Amino acid sequence: MDPDLALAARLATDLDRAFPTLVEAHQDRLYTIALRLLGDPRDAEEVAQDALVRAYRAMDGYEADRIRALQLRAWLAAIVVNLSRNRRRRLDERSPPLRLEPLVDSGFEPRTTHERDAPPERAIRRESIRGLAAALLTLPPGPRAAVILRHVDGLSVAETAAALDRPEGTVKAQVSRGLDQLRTHLADLEQTAPRRELSA
Repeated sequence: MDPDLALAARLATDLDRAFPTLVEAHQDRLYTIALRLLGDPRDAEEVAQDALVRAYRAMDGYEADRIRALQLRAWLAAIVVNLSRNRRRRLDERSPPLRLEPLVDSGFEPRTTHERDAPPERAIRRESIRGLAAALLTLPPGPRAAVILRHVDGLSVAETAAALDRPEGTVKAQVSRGLDQLRTHLADLEQTAPRRELSA
C-alpha cells in the first residue's frame, strides 16, 4: 500500500497523533521545493514550516473522508508552491539569488564527474552548478514550478497538474519549455567556458 494513502487514513482517524509522521515524511521535500523555487535557505525554511502549519489547520477543518482522499504529495506541494509564489512577489525587487547548488543532488547534474577530479575540473563543475542554479531561478514562474515538481521532486504529470491546478497538457508544455531553456543555458555555458580559460 502507498505509504501516503496509509498516512492519510491515519490522519483522518487521529490528526494529532499522525501529524508528526507527516512532518517527518515530508518536511525535507517541502523545504527542497521551496529552496528551488526561492533560492534562499531562510525563505525556504519559513515557507516549509508555514506550509506544514497550514496543512494541519486545513485538515483540522476537513471531514475524515476528505482527509482520506487527499493526495498528500501533490496537496502539500501545492501549498508550498502557492506560499513560495506569494513570497517571491514580495521579494521581486531582489536580484535572483544564486544559492541553489543542491539542485544537482536531485538530477540536474550538467555533467558527471568524479570526486577524484583534479582541482581545475572541480572548479569548472562548481561553476556549471552555479550557472544551472541561476538558470533555473530565472525561468518564468510557470515553467520553473513545473520543472521542479516534475523532475526535482519526482511528481507524476498528473500530480504536478493537481499541485499547480493546471491541465496536464499545460504542465507537459511548461516542463518541456523549461528543460529546453535549461539545456540552452548549459550549452551556452559550455561554449563560453573555453573562452574564459583562454583569457585568464
